[in-house]
Parts: sequence; structure tokens; C-alpha cells
Amino acid sequence: MGKMTYKRLKGSQSFSQLLLSTLSSTPILIEDIRADETWPGTKLKYKPGTIMGGRQHSAHDCGVSWSIGYFLEPRIMLCLFAKQPLTIRLKGITNDSKDPSVDTFKSTTLPILKRFGVPSEGLEIKVESHGLPPNGGSEVLLSVPVVQSLTFEYGMIKVARGIINPLVSDVHIFSDHRSGPEAGKYGISLVVETTSGCFIFIDTVVSQVRDNDTCGLADDARRDLMPPNDNGVGIASALLGEIAQSGV
Repeated sequence: MGKMTYKRLKGSQSFSQLLLSTLSSTPILIEDIRADETWPGTKLKYKPGTIMGGRQHSAHDCGVSWSIGYFLEPRIMLCLFAKQPLTIRLKGITNDSKDPSVDTFKSTTLPILKRFGVPSEGLEIKVESHGLPPNGGSEVLLSVPVVQSLTFEYGMIKVARGIINPLVSDVHIFSDHRSGPEAGKYGISLVVETTSGCFIFIDTVVSQVRDNDTCGLADDARRDLMPPNDNGVGIASALLGEIAQSGV
């Protein structure tokens, strides 16, 4: 076996990356977790395994420091890609001043998931009893189905095609997800073949340049990147400009 490579992150705020690390099966190393103390440690190595899911026969006590809504989001995101559908009973508090209530989460997040192609059957949040701080006492039954893939709107491709289609009906733009582990971001290439057999092309890429520290981004790359939709408009317009100049 080869040496395992860990993606290096810094700061306690990187703990939220544990979820993405699990979904992508990417080992991560989080350093400098604490600035002013060393106990019980300042770094964490995490190697993700398999998300099992299944029916949990005993209830999970979420405590009263955080509401159940705080625990719903990562559980749903992970267990959509588990080996088996998840059914779990959560105990704790349904409403507090820090996190969305379970009722709000149910009314907003579940409809969004359905738009991504998550089936309605098997996706449910059932509030059996409400509970407030400091004592809690609520019970929530969470059911999450397993999905094989999600539905995405490829905005950059859709926008580029929308600009070119009114002029040329024979337009084929497709997505290719084959990328290396350190590829980052995205790009698009457009090629036109003229009636005389000539080719006109244009490329663009959206990426960030890293400095010598593998954990950080170079200062000039910390700006906001162009949204995919704007990138689609830009490259389609640039291609039409090249065609207008006959590729010169």
C-alpha cells in the first residue's frame, strides 16, 4: 500500500469539512485547532470510511446545548449516500435561538432536496413531541432514503447554450466530470466548425492559484470567483466575437 495523502486544513472552522471529506472519501488533516491551549490536542487526522445508514433501534440523545435542527443537516447530507436507508429517533430540543427549528427545517429543506431528485418516499421528518430549553424532552423521527445520483442544473452550460442556440440549432455542449484529486474549480471549451471545414475555439477556466503553503491561497486569489452563469455568458459571447471576426 502507498502512503496515504491527507488534505491539509487549518483552524477549528475546518471541522465542517469533515462532512465533505466523508462524502468525497478524502482523508484530511486539520491543524492549529486551538490557538491558546494544547489540551487535548491541536490537530486531527480523519480517514473517512463507509456510510452505513440502517435502522437505529435506540434513540440518540442530542442533549440540550444544541437543538435537533443542528444535527439534522449533516445526517441527511451523509445518509442520502449511505449503504442503506436511515431511520433514527432523535431526542433533545426542537426550538432554540441558535439554530433553525425542526419545523422550519422540515418546511424548507425537504422541498429543496426533492428538487434535487431525492424521492419523496422515505424522506420524512416526523415531530412526535416538541421540547424547549433547558429540559428538552422532544422526540423527532428522521427517515432518509438512499439516492444513486442527484439532479443538477448545469448553469454554465445552460447559459452558454441559450446564447448560441438562437443562432445555430446544431449545438452540443456536454459535461465531463473526470478530474484529478487536486484539480479544483472548473472550465469550459467551445469549438465551432464552419461550413468550409475550419475550426474556431475558445477556452476559459476558473481556478485559484495556491502559494507555497499547501494549506493557503495566494493573496491575489482570495477574491470571489466569477459565478458559473456569468462565466457561461462570457465564453459564449467571446466565441460569437471570434466568429464575427472570422477567427482572426
